[in-house]
Amino acid sequence: MPDDDGTVKGNPRAARRAQRRAEMVEAAMAAVRAHGAGVSVADMAASAGITKPVLYRHFDDRADLQRAVGKRAAENLMEKMAPALMEDLAPRAQIAAVVDAFLQGVEEEPELWRFVVHNPAPETTDVADDVRGQIATLLAQLIGGRLRAAGQDSGGAEAYAYGLVGMVESAGDWWLERRTMSRADLTGYLTTLIWNGAHGVLGTPDVESPVLRMVPKENPGVG
Repeated sequence: MPDDDGTVKGNPRAARRAQRRAEMVEAAMAAVRAHGAGVSVADMAASAGITKPVLYRHFDDRADLQRAVGKRAAENLMEKMAPALMEDLAPRAQIAAVVDAFLQGVEEEPELWRFVVHNPAPETTDVADDVRGQIATLLAQLIGGRLRAAGQDSGGAEAYAYGLVGMVESAGDWWLERRTMSRADLTGYLTTLIWNGAHGVLGTPDVESPVLRMVPKENPGVG
């Protein structure tokens, strides 16, 4: 039976092939970073130190390669966001942490973000949708848990989650192109916008400042 990564237990040849494919995906990602979202397959092959025919021994076509790169890039983004999604924080602080983690991922890998979300082949649009879906699913679980803990109806959790993902993604795209403010400021503005709706649903008083910025608070016990 194949493993999750497509290898076969006890099959060293399949394992080596899967490892080689993974190495080519990493090389293709390096080519995207170097050449931009419009990178060619030839550039991706050159980054791996091979020719296009050799590359296509491991991938069915360009769409298959793009799908593999998109999947790996999505995994990287989710790895950045997972701690913020899983950490037990006060609601507003958690909103800020999740938004900032997402924006950090976009900021650190702008070309990969454009490659996956804005430059997909028709056959690979499911990758971008999968990224949104993964984030929205985790957010829905988080929001649903918060609503239930507050004794509120959690039926809208998934709708809230997808709405938030779309809003933050759109704002992130705008910011990536314009850079008219810092990431901390954008995180603060988006957090305030989200919180103004969330704290009303949760029935939680808004005791934070109008704009929450990603800076540590002073220790009241010091001084």
